[in-house]
Amino acid sequence: MKTLGLIGGMSWESTAHYYARLNQLVGEHLGGLHSAKLLLYSVEFDDIQRLQHADDWEGAGRILASAGRQLERAGAEALLICANTMHRVAPAIAEAVQIPILSVIDATARAIRCQGFDTVALLGTRFTMEMAFYRNRLEQQHGLKVVIPDKPERDMIHEMIFTELCRGEIKPESRQRFFKIIEQLADQGAQGAILGCTEFSLFSTTGYAGIPLFDTTEIHVRMAVDWMLQKD
Repeated sequence: MKTLGLIGGMSWESTAHYYARLNQLVGEHLGGLHSAKLLLYSVEFDDIQRLQHADDWEGAGRILASAGRQLERAGAEALLICANTMHRVAPAIAEAVQIPILSVIDATARAIRCQGFDTVALLGTRFTMEMAFYRNRLEQQHGLKVVIPDKPERDMIHEMIFTELCRGEIKPESRQRFFKIIEQLADQGAQGAILGCTEFSLFSTTGYAGIPLFDTTEIHVRMAVDWMLQKD
């Protein structure tokens, strides 16, 4: 089994879910008492979110690049950024290390293509929905058409992520509005919806019967487990 380095803490709520699912899936694949070989660097999220909101992505990139180098020195053979938004600084991390970064964007795009879809909704932080790094990769490298909510809905989702989900708070009214937004995007032609924020994995989808949802955390984890267990 290969050793995977996790750059986490963004937020720790979703990183805990990553850690649990990686171990659970390795156990399911191998049986017995098997668990995942993981190294975790958990950043101080308040520092990161301040840099995000100040549009200082270079500063955020330096922090995550340092984390990547330390994980590589500790024995990681690949890196997993346990966040969607912070793939914005994946190039800075890649320049700092000699090991691969397993991309949540590419893994999600492949899952969408496997379903035969070409038009998807993208929901996440305002940075993920509005900046080019995520949408352009989906559109230019994977040939997908991406639709996003209107600005009031984008602002609502962004606020909900940082003031509720990152603190482990699940409010029924926020969940209801979130899925209503997805249905609005389905009316605009979206065949499926990318849950492009790792904290969205905290939402229960019980009772939701709309368009297919692509849980990026679960997709990312499953791709990582396949990589960990593959033989050279």
